[in-house]
Amino acid sequence: MRAMAEVVNGSEGSAALKMKMRLLVWALWLLGLVSSKWVDGFEDLNVTEQHYYDQSYGVSYASKPLLVGLTLINGAAAKGAVCLDGTLPGYHLHRGYGSGANSWLIQLEGGGWCDSIRSCVYRKNTRHGSSTYMERQIQFPGILSNKAEENPDFFNWNRVKLRYCDGASFSGDSQYKAGQLYFRGQRIWLAAMEDLMSKGMRHATQALLSGCSAGGLASILHCDEFRGLFPWTTKVKCLSDGGLFLDTIDVSGRRTLRNMFRGVVWLQGVKKNLPWSCANHLNPTLCFFPQHLIADIKTPLFLLNAAYDMWQVSEIKC
Repeated sequence: MRAMAEVVNGSEGSAALKMKMRLLVWALWLLGLVSSKWVDGFEDLNVTEQHYYDQSYGVSYASKPLLVGLTLINGAAAKGAVCLDGTLPGYHLHRGYGSGANSWLIQLEGGGWCDSIRSCVYRKNTRHGSSTYMERQIQFPGILSNKAEENPDFFNWNRVKLRYCDGASFSGDSQYKAGQLYFRGQRIWLAAMEDLMSKGMRHATQALLSGCSAGGLASILHCDEFRGLFPWTTKVKCLSDGGLFLDTIDVSGRRTLRNMFRGVVWLQGVKKNLPWSCANHLNPTLCFFPQHLIADIKTPLFLLNAAYDMWQVSEIKC
């Protein structure tokens, strides 16, 4: 400050220099005012409505999405209905109300397959092979949402997500004792349906079985079986989302997906649980492909599939 005063009062302390100092002080005051308003603006931004983003579905929500807890099927072990590692299977259930109180939507979780001992041993230490690693709560977006604006057709139905922990689209029934692997997808399916029927699904006036990817394949495999759980007065339909896996020759001249499905079918004892309408005249591996099943399915079935399925294009190079 002393040095500044000497400059002002010295030979260079002209009126012009004094004017520059006043302008500098005024500019600093103005900058402070603008900065204050700028910060206030960000404070206002921080208290605006927060949005959430679900990475698995790519959906943005204006409010916190519904979280639904995991229910383990306690009586499943007595039926041999266990995950790959022997733990209990489970599902997430959000109850319906109003006009949807007696309507049920079941979604079968997807998550690929394991077609060898090695891949199944790896899988049993993940959430797709053990309930130990399953999330205790999950979001219910899309077709499972409880918001009418996001899910106008099913928001007030009883909505269930059945967790996938077997690796054969809920269709295997075998065991590999040396590796402590339980291939019990079919038993998990049956135990889950029995448990849900006891919790009110037997009173359903309408029911929809759905699934995505490997769960979409499962919804095709179990479609008529699901229909058989209800009286004929119940309206029952099935939906397969991204489950139309194709038996086709890839660019290398091989049938990559057929080789994988062959491993799944034979390792996990799927053959005996395949629809008889297909298995009575075709190789069991072929009956794991929807293209050989859908013509004989009697229950109304909706197929939702991308024209260019990203997974199939990348995995089988077709």
